[in-house]
Amino acid sequence: MTISALDITSILETSGFDHAAVKTHAPGPEGALPITPEMLLTAPSGNLFGLSQSAGMGWDPARLLDPEFLILSTHGGLRAADGTPIALGFHTGHWEVGLLVAEAARELRNLHAVPFAGAVTDPCDGRTQGTEGMFDSLPFRNDAAIVLRRLMRSLPTRKGVLGIATCDKGLPAMMLALASSGTYPSILVPGGTTLLPDGGEDAGKVQTIGARYAQHQITLEYAAEMGCRACASPGGGCQFLGTAATSQVVAEALGLSLPHTALAPSGQPIWLDAAARSARALLRMFQLGTGTRDILTDAAIRNAMVVHAAFGGSTNLLLHVPAIAHAAGLTRPTAEDWAHVNRQIPRLVDALPNGPNGFATVQVFLAGAVPEVMLHLRDAGLLDTSVQTVSGSTLDENLNWWQQSDRRRELKAKLQTLDGIDPGLVIMSPDTARSRGLTATVCFPIGNLAPEGCVIKSTSIDPTLIDANETYRHRGPARVFLTEHAAIEAIKTHALGEGDVMVLICGGPAGAGMQEVYQVTSALKQLSYCKHIAVLTDARFSGVSTGACLGHISPEALAGGPIGKVLDGDQIEIVIDRAALHGTVDLVGDATGRTFTPEEGRAILAARPSRPDLAPHPALPEDTRLWAALIQASGGIWGGCVYDTDMILARLNQHNPVP
Repeated sequence: MTISALDITSILETSGFDHAAVKTHAPGPEGALPITPEMLLTAPSGNLFGLSQSAGMGWDPARLLDPEFLILSTHGGLRAADGTPIALGFHTGHWEVGLLVAEAARELRNLHAVPFAGAVTDPCDGRTQGTEGMFDSLPFRNDAAIVLRRLMRSLPTRKGVLGIATCDKGLPAMMLALASSGTYPSILVPGGTTLLPDGGEDAGKVQTIGARYAQHQITLEYAAEMGCRACASPGGGCQFLGTAATSQVVAEALGLSLPHTALAPSGQPIWLDAAARSARALLRMFQLGTGTRDILTDAAIRNAMVVHAAFGGSTNLLLHVPAIAHAAGLTRPTAEDWAHVNRQIPRLVDALPNGPNGFATVQVFLAGAVPEVMLHLRDAGLLDTSVQTVSGSTLDENLNWWQQSDRRRELKAKLQTLDGIDPGLVIMSPDTARSRGLTATVCFPIGNLAPEGCVIKSTSIDPTLIDANETYRHRGPARVFLTEHAAIEAIKTHALGEGDVMVLICGGPAGAGMQEVYQVTSALKQLSYCKHIAVLTDARFSGVSTGACLGHISPEALAGGPIGKVLDGDQIEIVIDRAALHGTVDLVGDATGRTFTPEEGRAILAARPSRPDLAPHPALPEDTRLWAALIQASGGIWGGCVYDTDMILARLNQHNPVP
């Protein structure tokens, strides 16, 4: 439907508007500020004017000196009182979080605190897949964290901060901001998950309707119907264990969220209740003198890595957890640290997209989610349960409560009643997980094409390609693509052959803002021979991606990495040992048929120039180019894509020494 024609008269005037109703004065609030002579003599003028502002917004003047707490969220869109949209948000993940803000604010007000609220809304990686909007996705995280921190500091009278966020970039940004709180208490309320549709597809699968239609697998009518109903409830993060859900899990594993708040069903009473309880917990932290630095410790960071491995979470958290550690002034985990943890920790959760059954995130919540997984990890001696959490108790005390709680028993029973699912097959003991074939999720291959490493979700490799020794081997010719668009075109036109290795370069920070290329992996999945095609890229993958896909290849092509020297027809060998979690990715031959060892391949690559056609995407924003330069000076992707001020200044001073 087209917008009806608008004439100039309707632009310059609204018919019948009452201009005489304009006023220049108002009576102002009743009452008086609760100020003292000492305050007038010693308080900063900003504190005094702040009281005037608060009274002007309608707060009871008699309660203006109650302790002030800031609620920050990623709320987006505008809802009417009945929930209908006035203006849409970018995604469901921030559409309903305003309800959480209101619930937390009411609780603070009722407990004689003064709540303030602000928001920095966030983009949707699903909405920007395959578009130039993806060039801003990862850089947004740093920008949002900066703005959130500036908002926190701009309320200098705050006693603590409550953050509310749900999805892929807004939630990591919120954690980065809260991590910098130091002596101030802070707490995070996860924004929850979207419900499953009755008789429909989940939000991960539905993102493949274009590719499936192109392969004549579905009809136009089917695509339209499934696309309409996939987001079955108006709020929450996606139904799979992607970056949004994994970030919620990590927030709770850090001790930064209350027990059993990650992955709650958005919009439901149990979800709202978490906001009210979190407000009470924030006040308790204030009363106890507990700061964020008491919660976020090196031990908490390691606990989060352990829980990430046990869940089989999104590889994007390899970028976010080091960034959280950096924001908290802690040691950033390295690729070696991640590899060590993943070799130690059994995967215990059967969730989309890892399988084998692939339960939805809301079903994981009913099965017990983070505290249930942590019970198994505690029994195995794999957690530091002495760490403090935002509940005001240690992790050990939280888990003791969970083990005996009515909440645990009743929700597990609800999962059995609603969906006929045994919660013990969603979250398993290590012995059960082993017997059902669950293996660790993340492996960090190295080789002459990835001298600084890369990452693969090894559980996403088709199991029929894994040999008796739990090893995947692939050797095939390189097909090089410099843009995601060219790669998608090749998939949809069947220009890739069985056994090919798709090499998608110029997708790293300097090339495309380290874009997420789920569109490529989801399109590949629709080919009948997709399992026989591997993908190498210096970009990153969505948490819902599947297949033999190696991302985060470093150095990236535009930083002189050997991945930028690969030519069409080069022979590439990939070996992934899923049992030992070791892997290699090497150039072992060229288009002439000549073969060589990985060591010889390293020498050949060193002598080769980078491809002459390497270039950033022509639409790469200047903002993202600056971001890429700054994070490269701060430790790069394995350093968490952060802004490390000291490292940046040292680099600048090398070229422009301070006199």
